[in-house]
Amino acid sequence: MRIADILRDDRVHLSCEVFPPKKFDGIAQAKETAAEIARMNPAFMSVTYGAAGSTPGHTLAIAEAVAAEGVTPLCHLTCVQSSREHVQHVLRDMQSAGMENVLALRGDLPREGECQKDFAYAAELVEFIHSQGDFCVGAACYPEGHPECPSRRQDLDNLKRKVDAGVDFLTTQMFFDNGTLYNFLYRALRAGIEVPVCAGVMPITTAKQVERAVKLSGSIMPPRFAAIADRFGDDPAAMTQAGIAYATEQIIDLVANGVNNIHLYTMNKPWVTKAIMDNLSSIIHRG
Repeated sequence: MRIADILRDDRVHLSCEVFPPKKFDGIAQAKETAAEIARMNPAFMSVTYGAAGSTPGHTLAIAEAVAAEGVTPLCHLTCVQSSREHVQHVLRDMQSAGMENVLALRGDLPREGECQKDFAYAAELVEFIHSQGDFCVGAACYPEGHPECPSRRQDLDNLKRKVDAGVDFLTTQMFFDNGTLYNFLYRALRAGIEVPVCAGVMPITTAKQVERAVKLSGSIMPPRFAAIADRFGDDPAAMTQAGIAYATEQIIDLVANGVNNIHLYTMNKPWVTKAIMDNLSSIIHRG
């Protein structure tokens, strides 16, 4: 099923993200983890892409495990370190496996060496994907602005170019202050961006995740969450419980304010995913 069609109605949709293993010997465990989360019946599940596109087959294998459980998969695809021929090959493999949903991402710039010259921006990848078949294409957006962009205004202009290239829906980078998302959605709408937006929520269950979230996404930690991390960061059980509670409250506030599409960054932790879904069981399944 096309994800744009899933997101078209007014129900609450909670989707999940999982990631494939870096090495082949982790495939079986990763597939079982993905299947376990899929059995919780999320609206759809996205599967991330290996660093530098190194393991596209792993992404596809996990996506097939998701589909086998009756859940719609979304395959990530990055381009900054890929040639057109490589991307074309990956898309053909996706089509052969029955995949019709792709999340088009630029990907991280390499620390060493040069990027491939075929794709510089995600908007170019979006256009290329549409030229290769009838895909439903999603893209990423950044409520706090892309870390490499000098201004939020310019970041919004770049996002509009992606949408105009043929994006069917958007998924936000993680954020921890809902006010930031509400402001972003207002600005996006004023800029003419009207495709559905999935709000990305990451349950922070370890102190290391706090540092990594700030480093990767530039997310600002609100004082309330910073206090939680300071108080419970050295107690794994307490931090897990507090992180689940914070993410649950964050999602409740989003839904109460009309944000019906939530994307949960599970970090391949089924027990955390289940705890949040159990907390939201009546909210998620309201008609």
